[in-house]
Amino acid sequence: MKTLILPRVFLHKENGQDVRLTDPNDNFTVTDVQNFFAGTYPVLTNAKVIGPEIINDEAVYRFESTMGTKG
Repeated sequence: MKTLILPRVFLHKENGQDVRLTDPNDNFTVTDVQNFFAGTYPVLTNAKVIGPEIINDEAVYRFESTMGTKG
């Protein structure tokens, strides 16, 4: 039996397209990663984390915005 540590990938939807965010540090928690990228993508401050989902030997986490549309 072999143990495999899957690389983490984080997805964020912007303008209807998934933006793939690479893991900045293996020692970060998912919340740490969310806070790290919130400087670049402010909508992540209030996003919820979905996952992980195993896709193509990667642990994929999705940042889903909890903000609604105005109007």
